[in-house]
Amino acid sequence: MQVIAIRFEKDFSDHSFGFRPKRNIHQAVLQAQVYINEGYQDITDIDLKSFFDEVDHCYLLQLLYRKIKCSVILRLIRKWLRAPILIDGKLVKRRKGVPQGSPLSPLLSNIVLHELDRELERQGLRFIRYADDFSIYLKSKWMTRRVGNRIYRFLKDKLKLPINRAKSGIRRPVHFTCLGFGFVPTYRKGKKGKYQLVASDKSWKNLKQKLKRITRKTTPMSFDERIQKLNEVSRGWVNAYRLASIQIKLAELDGWLRNRLRYCIWHHWKSLIRKGVALSDWVLNKDKPMHGVVHVWEDGQLLRVRYLALPLH
Repeated sequence: MQVIAIRFEKDFSDHSFGFRPKRNIHQAVLQAQVYINEGYQDITDIDLKSFFDEVDHCYLLQLLYRKIKCSVILRLIRKWLRAPILIDGKLVKRRKGVPQGSPLSPLLSNIVLHELDRELERQGLRFIRYADDFSIYLKSKWMTRRVGNRIYRFLKDKLKLPINRAKSGIRRPVHFTCLGFGFVPTYRKGKKGKYQLVASDKSWKNLKQKLKRITRKTTPMSFDERIQKLNEVSRGWVNAYRLASIQIKLAELDGWLRNRLRYCIWHHWKSLIRKGVALSDWVLNKDKPMHGVVHVWEDGQLLRVRYLALPLH
């Protein structure tokens, strides 16, 4: 696989960011922000329908043959692509699609969609692509429609890939999400018409659902285990969205999370006698209240989640 990747990597587009060395989601999102702030605010957002299930085997093997002349390797890839799958208790050979979960799958997807990159570059368009997610940035709505129709025909006729029309369309920045990030206007002096990054509503919802599962009072888990899992989820999410403006919403989420943890402690005490004793101890020793958690920040990044004395009220 590494030998194949080296042969194709040097030809891949600079606008392709998915599953490539030294490229990541943050670079793709920042490039989208640059396009939008340069005035390219009519966006063609195209969603490929079940891309990994629709890749044409014959066309993919033709693309591979351009760089790989070894018949043994091509035969092995063909057998891997045609490996049977279990459907209703019967083994059925694949006629199209790429098996997911293999390290080879992202490379093959980039090889197929590199033809799309070439077509977009030939037309002189500004775009970004991360695996099968791509968007095109233009300055007028009529041009956006025209380009969208051309790309739709190219995908259908040349690459034989269907488009999810329900999820595709023309977007303005405030109604557009790119790889989990949204765009909102910046209300600062001298920056009129500029947009800043925010985490999308779906991203916030997913985070809150994960935190809710961890802090559910009926979950059989000690307080220290809850803190450990909260650390893992919080660090991962904040690192993923560290480019966005998330501090205000995180402060609100922090308050909601503390209340849930207090309730976990209250539920853990179980008996009324134990609750009464604990509350009496707190009243008599207000300098040593019960413990909760707090997020520790520096330069907009989460460093750790640590214990903090919190009163129960």
